[in-house]
Amino acid sequence: MHSVGRSWLLVTGFVLFYIIYLLFGALVFSSIERPVEDKMREDVEALKHEFLNQSCVNAASLERFLLKVLTANKYGVSVLKNSSAASNWDLASSMFFANTLVTTVGYGHTTPLSDTGKAFSILYALIGVPFTMLVLTACVQRITHPLVLAPVGLLQRCGVQPRPATTVHFVLLLVLVVLCFFLTPAAIFSSIEPSWSFLDGIYFCFISLCTIGLGDFVPGTQPRQKYRSLYQVSVMVYLFMGLMMMFLLLRTIHIMADLHGLTTFLQLPHCEDSDLEDRKPIVEDGPEAQTPPSPTEKEARKPLKPGSQPSYNTINTG
Repeated sequence: MHSVGRSWLLVTGFVLFYIIYLLFGALVFSSIERPVEDKMREDVEALKHEFLNQSCVNAASLERFLLKVLTANKYGVSVLKNSSAASNWDLASSMFFANTLVTTVGYGHTTPLSDTGKAFSILYALIGVPFTMLVLTACVQRITHPLVLAPVGLLQRCGVQPRPATTVHFVLLLVLVVLCFFLTPAAIFSSIEPSWSFLDGIYFCFISLCTIGLGDFVPGTQPRQKYRSLYQVSVMVYLFMGLMMMFLLLRTIHIMADLHGLTTFLQLPHCEDSDLEDRKPIVEDGPEAQTPPSPTEKEARKPLKPGSQPSYNTINTG
């Protein structure tokens, strides 16, 4: 009974902290963005009055024109003369949209125009989203040993104690992810997209790999962009690889929380079958992988001595 009461107390504390966190974010965003928005409203209103004073167009006609233009722009159709003449629904662009749909990034820059397209998007996402999560999970299982278990085992064989070994491994993995999937892509995006700064590139990478997808920065939308199709395909590959590494990071954090007793303390669910080395992959190896191992392979597969096994489960509380 005491455990149940403590669990509900923790949940209540989490909910209250979540509400406070949302209010804090609302206050900060409002204080930062509201003055900029007000200034932009004043500039637009001044520009509108200036245009009406210099032309014979009345205010009602201008309102109707702007409404149609803004509605078209919402769906990725621009009336500007220097806009790209390429369609937003060619093969590469449609594939880019499908990728953002099933990965739940959803930038919102291009959206279905017809009721048929909207209905198909629902059906497509119902199947595609869970299938994409399945594929990502299978890929993460495949790269867990070379990127998690093997480095931890190497550090332990070098004389590092189990707990420090896992900490060092996580820091190195985090540095690798930040360098390869945030800083380097941000530099590439800022060089390809003329209107993007380096900070804009980092912002886009973070918003995309966290599947937030605000849509204020979308690659491949600049007018008359060269090799647009190839660029969009490259971004799709980057998104998939980046999401896979984010899954791996989250999984590593969850396992470390299990081993350090944090999930038990907070009464949160544990990572299923923490012994990753004994976990069966979602995608089984082919029949050739089922042949009995040779004596040499049996010797190579013998477990290491206690305390040196490259697995998070070897960490004790001491």
